[in-house]
Amino acid sequence: MDVTNLKRRSFVAGAGLVLAAPRVASAAGGKPRVVIKTSRGSIVVELEARKAPITCANFLRYVDAKAYDEGSFFRASRTPGMPTEGTIVGAPPANVRPFPPIRHESTTKTGLRHLNGTLSLGRFATGTATSNIFICVGDQPYLDANPAEPGDNLGYAAFGQVVSGMAVVSKILSLPTNGATKFADQRGQWLKPPVSIISMRRSG
Repeated sequence: MDVTNLKRRSFVAGAGLVLAAPRVASAAGGKPRVVIKTSRGSIVVELEARKAPITCANFLRYVDAKAYDEGSFFRASRTPGMPTEGTIVGAPPANVRPFPPIRHESTTKTGLRHLNGTLSLGRFATGTATSNIFICVGDQPYLDANPAEPGDNLGYAAFGQVVSGMAVVSKILSLPTNGATKFADQRGQWLKPPVSIISMRRSG
């Protein structure tokens, strides 16, 4: 499954995004928290900065640059036959130019898993991930790395967990998904209208 299929124009969103640098501030237990404020309510995520340091620093770089502000959760992919489970996908607005892609942190290396409430980073090929994120509703083990599988078997880079606001995540997953998309495999998954991301800020 490719949860990253969002083509974006490459315009600069302001000097703050270009100049911002990664900064992982340790909260209690070394786990920073970020508040995702959406038009449907707030979601609080706790980051596994010690287990997935590269992915967490990348995410916080975008957060500190305010790059997700005025972005959206644009896709809700529901598990066939299980409409209350799946993933929601979010991204910065289209005019944000992404930072350089980061090295992939496989779940086999971090020990993290795609469980209910897991925050993860979307990608195309390994080493191409930038700013698209997704949140799991229900356990999604097929998103974990599986070295026994053929081909690209490295999965996605899980790096955090929702600690408050799963009801908001579930609500977003349940919204109408008859939005237009040019990706045939994603028809019936694009939210109409998308859910606005008002802001993302570190907590505390």
